[in-house]
Amino acid sequence: MTEKIDEEYAWRLAAELVRIESTDPGVYEGEIEQHIKSLVEQRVSGLPQWLSDAVRISELEALPGRRDLMVRLAGTGEEPALVYSCHMDTVTIGDGWSEETPALGARVVGDKLYGRGACDMKSGLACALTAFFSLLDEVAGRGELPRRGFALLLSVDEEDFMRGVEAAIREGWVGADEWVVDTEPTDGQIQVAHKGRTWFEVTMTGQTAHASQPWKGADAVAAMAEVVCELRRWCEALPEHEELGRSTVTFGQIEGGYRPYVVPDSCKLWIDMRLVPPASTASARAAVEAAIAAAEKRVPGNHGSYEVTGDRPPIERDPASPLLAALRAAADAEGTPAEVGFFTGYTDTAVIAGTCGNHNCMSYGPGSLALAHKPNEYVPRADVLRVQRVLTRLAKDTCL
Repeated sequence: MTEKIDEEYAWRLAAELVRIESTDPGVYEGEIEQHIKSLVEQRVSGLPQWLSDAVRISELEALPGRRDLMVRLAGTGEEPALVYSCHMDTVTIGDGWSEETPALGARVVGDKLYGRGACDMKSGLACALTAFFSLLDEVAGRGELPRRGFALLLSVDEEDFMRGVEAAIREGWVGADEWVVDTEPTDGQIQVAHKGRTWFEVTMTGQTAHASQPWKGADAVAAMAEVVCELRRWCEALPEHEELGRSTVTFGQIEGGYRPYVVPDSCKLWIDMRLVPPASTASARAAVEAAIAAAEKRVPGNHGSYEVTGDRPPIERDPASPLLAALRAAADAEGTPAEVGFFTGYTDTAVIAGTCGNHNCMSYGPGSLALAHKPNEYVPRADVLRVQRVLTRLAKDTCL
């Protein structure tokens, strides 16, 4: 007997999902993927035969032992499918959780659900599943397949290198034409644009010497300091984008030297750039090369090299997007108008947009990004109920 879909369904399901650990790195997504698959199979098994035959469940091993899950409901028309995209992994649990709200406890305190992944993004995943189940019930009641097809794309590895959605793109599960909504926490907004994300690993190689005779060596840490200063100045001089704001650079990790009394002969730096047009990975590469050249000149005896370890293009808003118009209409119809903004991080839908040239990719989900990846992460009940209603309406209004 399948559970009835009511206004609290996603709220209950979110707590159920939070209790299942799916940390990345950690235990990963195996258990939650199988749990969701079982929920879908149970729901589909109770449908009329003609409808259950129109639902296809597919798995894809994106990484060893880590499977993406795709659930498709066929449509009768030629319109591109509506796809709700959700990742199943969370960041690691981390320290600092309150005894009252343990990371996997899914405790509700004052109408807030606490736990790792509560807002990023198990409550959004629960809303997407609920919308799909509600659509199935509506289709069964009408006695005919929807005009527009619908799909759930549930990915692995979003919290690391996003290799799950990359595998789904390679498999042809999603491409340039589908209407794609991910359910990341968006503070009540529809977020349609993303800063680009470019990662560099820079290495400076110098020459060791005794610290009392530094002129006999070449200080690799000093040379890397020049690289840092050059790139900060470059980034600060970049023009601001009217919607995405300013480009930023973060020097997230640095390693160099091995004793305080020895001139360091090597230094490694990891850089995170969040770029807005007209800046790009190509212009950032040129800036890194110029910074290395300047460092080699100012601290003679050093040699620098670099590697691009992440290359995600910026995604700008397409004001003519029909999905954006439909999602705004659904939010309006539910009495919860949504402002249009941009996502400060990078999402699976941004990967789809950037890789496939898809102009109908956006984010809309419960919770706040400011609470994600932190101890005592939570999502408000009102947010979950709102997003369940809006996603359900969007699916019915655009598919039926």
